[in-house]
Amino acid sequence: MERKASVNVVLIGLNVLAFLAVEITGGSENLDHMLSCGAAYAPLIQQNQEYYRLITCMFLHFGMEHLINNMLALYFVGGHLERAVGKLRFLLIYLAGGAGASCLSYYRDMQRGSAHISAGASGAVFSVIGAMIYVLLLNRGQLEGLTVRQMLFMAVLSLYYGFTATGV
Repeated sequence: MERKASVNVVLIGLNVLAFLAVEITGGSENLDHMLSCGAAYAPLIQQNQEYYRLITCMFLHFGMEHLINNMLALYFVGGHLERAVGKLRFLLIYLAGGAGASCLSYYRDMQRGSAHISAGASGAVFSVIGAMIYVLLLNRGQLEGLTVRQMLFMAVLSLYYGFTATGV
């Protein structure tokens, strides 16, 4: 009997619910509204000590395409990783990866003296993809029908989307 990947389903659900709430209350492509919902913005984090934004931003997305790209990648990889490492480790990988990416983005903005409004689960999703590649390597390159080659291909596609999409 295959174990359920309930944490992955809950994370996807939280992202979708957050997106719907943002859309209903003002729109996910309205930058002022995204800021009021918790998107990351270096000046607010630094001057107002709004450090919560380093977490809340990973549950917000700029438009439906941004949400779908991240959630599809999480759907296809997250369940495999959750079953391989367990619920708590999976949750920690997701949250630490997302928060770490937010911190790096914040640090980059501070170093450059720039300020970008940022949101999205991409950092968390990339940490899940990276952890899955590591697990696959430990399992001789294959697990539950996934291969390292497939995961690397998914990582390249996700990177391509991230670099070519506007606002991401």
